Amino acid sequence: MIAELRGELAAVRLENKLLRLKLDALSRRMFGKSSEKLDAEQMQLLLDGIEELTLAEESARQTRPGREPSTPEPARERKPRIPEHLPVKEVFIDPEEVKACPEDWVHIGEEVTEQLEYTPASFERLRIIRRKYVRKDQRHLPPVVAPLQPCLQERCVAAPSLLAHSMVSRYRDHLPWHRLEGIYAGLGVEISRQTLANWSGMTAEACGLLMREIHQSVFASGYVQLDETPIEYLSPGHGQTKTGYLWVAHSPLTQETFFQWHTGRAAFCLESLVPAGFEGIIQCDGYAAYASFAQSRERAGTIRLAGCWAHARRKFFEASTYCQDALWVLVQIRELYAVEEELREIRAGPEQRQAAREARSRLVMGQVYEKLEQWQQQRKHLPKSPTGAAIRYALNQRASLEVFLEDGRVEVDNNLVENTIRPSAIGKKNWLFVGDAQAGVRAATFYTLLDNAKRAGADAYEYLKDLFTKLPAMTNQQMKEITPRAWMARRADQ
Repeated sequence: MIAELRGELAAVRLENKLLRLKLDALSRRMFGKSSEKLDAEQMQLLLDGIEELTLAEESARQTRPGREPSTPEPARERKPRIPEHLPVKEVFIDPEEVKACPEDWVHIGEEVTEQLEYTPASFERLRIIRRKYVRKDQRHLPPVVAPLQPCLQERCVAAPSLLAHSMVSRYRDHLPWHRLEGIYAGLGVEISRQTLANWSGMTAEACGLLMREIHQSVFASGYVQLDETPIEYLSPGHGQTKTGYLWVAHSPLTQETFFQWHTGRAAFCLESLVPAGFEGIIQCDGYAAYASFAQSRERAGTIRLAGCWAHARRKFFEASTYCQDALWVLVQIRELYAVEEELREIRAGPEQRQAAREARSRLVMGQVYEKLEQWQQQRKHLPKSPTGAAIRYALNQRASLEVFLEDGRVEVDNNLVENTIRPSAIGKKNWLFVGDAQAGVRAATFYTLLDNAKRAGADAYEYLKDLFTKLPAMTNQQMKEITPRAWMARRADQ
């Protein structure tokens, strides 16, 4: 009886410890700092013998007896610099006495003050007039008239400039349709949100062949990073929103991005995202759908998964507040990133990166995994504790986390594609959800175009305006000429 009670007590204590750890992790996630930088005080506790002054120590040194504390200078307001390329509008102001008798005065100089001026947007009524003609000596023949250039305007009253502004406002500036409707109403034009949504669908459909071209270009390099983010959408008949996903593919080698919308997150979504003939490296997090896809019968042997050290690091960071072992791992991971930072500073190529990683990073990783395996064999950390979960994740992902050591093209983490997804989070806060599942497809189209335009250095409005003007008359073979990267290259040559 006593033995049974002791066993139950030990189990309760173990469960209590796990719950406390989870509660602590949840509290820090909700109310703590969002930054994952290592705290200097934690580092001081771990690395004995390293003399580093933390911010608290520096403050104490400044305020020690017999020494006046330093008073910070008040922050000065920084005035925005006026760009030199802006057009200049000059306004001349003369004194009143000069205006009264200008003939009594001689102009000897001037004082110039520059300001930034803004002219609000405005609508114009564009009237396209195609005049008809007949020959003077052959009036009996049918008249001739200039053909109307194929354009999206045949399907709506919006000119390419208005379509471009609406799509940029929605998918780059993340304005909900009802807010854009109010802005246009304030300018004297009533355009309903349903009409704006229809224009979005029409233009996205027209960009179908262009999206296919970008899709192929992203995966042509043989190395892509993949990630996904949830977005709510309305589902008729359910009375509430359902969760869809924006899947993102980014090529670090060509700096191109492709978004694709799916109503789910299962492995079959990758079948349409990853082209059938793709062979190469896919870098991703530890989500099981990626491994399931790569090991499927159709894809086995053609795809190699590369892991993300940022995800592995994040799990140890969550446990580092109360676990010195987790903090030790973070210190080692910091050494990996120090190597990567040096390589970025010298703009090292794939061969140089691979050589440096082989010489320095592999040694660090060997030490890390030696410790992780030792801790797991000794059962030093509870399997369900944050540290135990971090150890299990790192050991399970070891093969994929070592890929960057063997291929200099591969990044140490998946942060490039995560940074690509980040702007969509602003949109979700503004418009909360998309109207239906098809609206997600439209969002993926314009996120793709606008992100690639930004990476190419193109003005989003000018690019979409030119795209909507030329696209209806272009053939399939000309799609390569109108991608954001090709469009910007052509503008640079002009």
